Amino acid sequence: MKRIWRLSDGAQLELLSRFSAKPKTLTTPYTYTLTHSPNFRFTRDVVNNAQNPPPPPPPYPFSSVIYIFADRPTPQEIRAREDLARKLNQLAEELVQTAGGSEKISRLDRWPHLALEVFNWRRNQANGSNPMTAQEYNKAITLAGKIKNVQLALDLFDEAMNKRLKTTSIYNALMMAYVLNGHTAKCQSLFWDLKRERDCKPTIVTYNILISVFGRLMLVDHMEATVRELKELDLSPNVNTYNNLIAGYITAWMWDRMERTFQKMKAGPVSPAISTYLLMLRGYAHSGNLEKMEEMYELVRHHVNDKEIPLIRAMICAYCRSSVKDRVLKIHTLMNLIPEDQYRPWLHVLLIKVYAQEDCFEAMEKSINEAFEQKTSIHTASLMRSIVASYFRCKEVDRLAHFVKRAEGARWRICRSLYHCKMVMYASEQRLEEMENVLGEMACFNLDRSKKTFWILYYAYSSCGERNKVAKVLGLMWKHGYEVPSEGFNMFLRILYYSIDHGCQHAECYRNQNKLHQVIPACVIESTNF
Repeated sequence: MKRIWRLSDGAQLELLSRFSAKPKTLTTPYTYTLTHSPNFRFTRDVVNNAQNPPPPPPPYPFSSVIYIFADRPTPQEIRAREDLARKLNQLAEELVQTAGGSEKISRLDRWPHLALEVFNWRRNQANGSNPMTAQEYNKAITLAGKIKNVQLALDLFDEAMNKRLKTTSIYNALMMAYVLNGHTAKCQSLFWDLKRERDCKPTIVTYNILISVFGRLMLVDHMEATVRELKELDLSPNVNTYNNLIAGYITAWMWDRMERTFQKMKAGPVSPAISTYLLMLRGYAHSGNLEKMEEMYELVRHHVNDKEIPLIRAMICAYCRSSVKDRVLKIHTLMNLIPEDQYRPWLHVLLIKVYAQEDCFEAMEKSINEAFEQKTSIHTASLMRSIVASYFRCKEVDRLAHFVKRAEGARWRICRSLYHCKMVMYASEQRLEEMENVLGEMACFNLDRSKKTFWILYYAYSSCGERNKVAKVLGLMWKHGYEVPSEGFNMFLRILYYSIDHGCQHAECYRNQNKLHQVIPACVIESTNF
């Protein structure tokens, strides 16, 4: 029955097609761009309803059963479909009446797959009196790059070339498609092909794309050489030129050159735009320059708070790496601007570390619980030590024990510091039995007893007056070659003479020899039955 409840619209059509004698229709070459879209079911219904009214349902009784179990759209979805269908009808009418198809396709930028279907429909409707234009191919290639379909972008480029629509903008569109999909080598090769063309030549847009490529690859020398070439060609740099330069310096962590380029913009004819200020804000956050970061944030506060969630995360990271006194308050202020559905594990881990360092115990525990719920894992020993140190400073041994159990089950990083801290805290409360149980927990994770483990046991038993157990620990320390506390050496001597008086065979062997460092471990073991 559960499978019946999950019947989708696609399942309805597949089942109903068995009863229908309607012949199959052939699809156009570009319809696969729409079917790969996550909104396929939504756009499919819109396109079908816009072109032809839906046929009446078949009179078979099984169709009514399917309708009962199928997912029904909400009123909001119905209104959205009606609005999109109305816009699509209006767009189709305008496309038929005018050749300005690129402007109409631009209205569907939010739905690139659907925009490409509109472009395909426009291409099929083109004729001698209403031919395709270079602007339309330019827009379609750009959209193909956005949906990560590089082959489609290349096919559209070749088609435009065959139709003798050879323009610089089409070259720029394909170069940008290559950049968006990480094909930097193909982008540079296409640039050289453009330079060899006689009918068109690179523009400032072309060089901006090339500067962006070099910046992403951290080829700063190539990037600066391209800027010098602009001067030789008498091409004036624009805002995008400087933005790409600044972005390249940020990627290469060249903060001085980033600042110098920004000051050059402010003093030159090209004034910084909002995008420039956002880049500088990111650069200051990555470099840890909190003073300038806060100044830049004040200039673009409203824009950042509404639209730039990644920049807010970058600012939070800058505060996490800093040591300013009020960083927790500033982090909380910025965190309130991030929606709850924008959870990022790496940012959550940074917050846990900050809360642990600042002893914000309740906030740290809340973040740890959320990390367990989100199945976020911590794999760094330094962070686990910070968490444990916070539990120690707040004297919360029972909560620490609960945390360690959950960390073991969630496969977080396990280290000796977790168990050593538990032992120290149990010893401070004279809960020796629970402290000794920790040794068994260490053995379960193949964590051998180190020098620090024995020293913790020694001071725990000494503070509680457990002389026999102190002697056992001292014997094991000597056996493993660890340094013995100075106050424990006198105890060794007393045990030694006691063993000699009672006829310890190991002590008798060395009665007349100056080899106390060999005698003591054996005497301790025999006298205490360890």
